[in-house]
Amino acid sequence: MTNEKVSRALADLLTLNHTSQEGYETAAEQVSDARVKSQLSQFAQQRAQFASTLEGYGSRLGIAAEKPSTVEAVATEAAAAVHRGWINLKSLVTGGQATTDAVLEACETGEATALKAYETALGVEGLPQDLKSVLTQQHGQILQAKNQVTALKSGS
Repeated sequence: MTNEKVSRALADLLTLNHTSQEGYETAAEQVSDARVKSQLSQFAQQRAQFASTLEGYGSRLGIAAEKPSTVEAVATEAAAAVHRGWINLKSLVTGGQATTDAVLEACETGEATALKAYETALGVEGLPQDLKSVLTQQHGQILQAKNQVTALKSGS
């Protein structure tokens, strides 16, 4: 059986990935540039896959994939909701479409939050090696996504 810290870390990352998926879906809806929209949609799919993978580990480790209520998860969900709300508000102010740069800035902030959450989880004592390997890989892919979002912002 896995310890409480591992269980909480996994639950928090599940919440983060579900929230990131929703955030990217919202962001993709807000931009008109087809290239940016496509990339943001791909990131949403990536986060859905991350969550699915983590749910599989949770099941194997006996961790329920319920909506967690840890302080970290609530804070992550709140931060993500603020970003989604900000994108929606910006959209209303600018006549129905948020500026691409504004959306991408919100995405960058979300990715920075995700990277910190993964770094915290990777530091949890007792993390099974196979799970640690998956988290390290996902962290690297999130870092790549953040860099791609920055490149999209620079190119828009």
